[in-house]
Amino acid sequence: MMNRFMPTQLNVLSPIAAVALALGLFSIPPNMEAASAQEQPSRNLTVTGQGIISIPTTLTQVRLGVEVQGKTAQEVQQEVARRSQALVELLRSRNVEKLQTTGIQLNPIYRSNANEAPTITGYSASNIVSFRLATDRAGTLLDEAVNAGATRIDGVSFTAADEAMETARQQAIRAATQDALTQADTVLSALNLTRREIVKIQVNSASPSPQPMYSRMEATADFSTPVIGGDREISASVTLDISY
Repeated sequence: MMNRFMPTQLNVLSPIAAVALALGLFSIPPNMEAASAQEQPSRNLTVTGQGIISIPTTLTQVRLGVEVQGKTAQEVQQEVARRSQALVELLRSRNVEKLQTTGIQLNPIYRSNANEAPTITGYSASNIVSFRLATDRAGTLLDEAVNAGATRIDGVSFTAADEAMETARQQAIRAATQDALTQADTVLSALNLTRREIVKIQVNSASPSPQPMYSRMEATADFSTPVIGGDREISASVTLDISY
């Protein structure tokens, strides 16, 4: 009796095995679907946004110093040192910020004739310092600096406190980023496409440029021009690569 039922059991298992085999042949593994999706070409949109923040200036950056001419190098150097010392003492007493020497020079002065070799007729020496202070104090201090021995003003520019500049820089970057996103959404919406994800970010710049008031002038004892600051613009540029 055992031999009679064994073929029947084999006949029942064979269709089940066939169905399982068929399912295995016609099913698509998940990893094959992912591979197919990855083969689709990447589509990216590149946009650059601009951000500009304007802040009022409160500080004046000044470059001034002493320049002297004389017959000997020792003579002019001693006179420059004397006047420069008096000038530095004045600036320190007025509590200016970021006081530093930016240039020291000693040069011969030549006289040239058509038929003769150039000859030295004297020397010129200079000592230049830079500093910054509140703009509402700048005009008065420039007058005092001339009285203390300053003979030249090489530059005056306007800026703001470091904290205010940094805050404005961050705001400019945020504005530039939002501008880039708005541009991308406008383009994609016009083409009936949808923004997906940001694949690359580049901050191109976020720094102000100097705003000079004077480029170079000779200081005189009757210098009384008022110093008036204005607004300062801090700009930033951000580039985004966005997939869609």
